[in-house]
Amino acid sequence: MRMCVGCKEMKPKKDLIRVVRSAESGATFVDRTSKAAGRGAYICKDVECLKKAVKSNALSRALETNINEEITASLEKEIIRSGLKTK
Repeated sequence: MRMCVGCKEMKPKKDLIRVVRSAESGATFVDRTSKAAGRGAYICKDVECLKKAVKSNALSRALETNINEEITASLEKEIIRSGLKTK
């Protein structure tokens, strides 16, 4: 079980998307394998949770870095691509 940084609900790891800040390069990316090295945070596969996490800076705090528009767009595309909730 992992906690979504947007809605703060505990959910199974497979129901969440992992976002990672690489320790080596400092790059932030969506971790599709859930095994990449670095500081990770989990977000629901729901666009509203993503918006909530970005607006409250919860995702930035969890990853200890600034989240830019490019990363937010990438996460939103990942959610839409997975075909899940897109409120």
